[in-house]
Amino acid sequence: MEVIHTIGRRKTSVARLFLSEGKGNIVVNKKTYTDYFTTPTLQYKIQQPLSLTGTESNFDLKITVKGGGITGQAEAIRLAISRALCQVDEENRSTLKPEGLLTRDPRMVERKKFGQKKARKKFQFSKR
Repeated sequence: MEVIHTIGRRKTSVARLFLSEGKGNIVVNKKTYTDYFTTPTLQYKIQQPLSLTGTESNFDLKITVKGGGITGQAEAIRLAISRALCQVDEENRSTLKPEGLLTRDPRMVERKKFGQKKARKKFQFSKR
């Protein structure tokens, strides 16, 4: 099996994933994923597509991720893993799609407008 390369994005985070056959090692930015993502919820987000398809110990994942915060990075990685598993076997699509793991979340931070404090918040208005 050749190496499969996919990309996942969330907010400003971009994750590049290289999937190859192996024993289930997950390396994120040259660290194990448990060292990079310390909280159990973020570790679960990364394991979710693998556990749903039952392929936790079949593939080695080498991931480079840039930009954003740790939650956005974890969700970008989750999308990349889901896309890679669909390339490996098209049957995985039927289990991942209902869970919403193949959907790119388009929500981004709204830009700040001039003459305002933030994106929506205005400076205090004084009538007199």
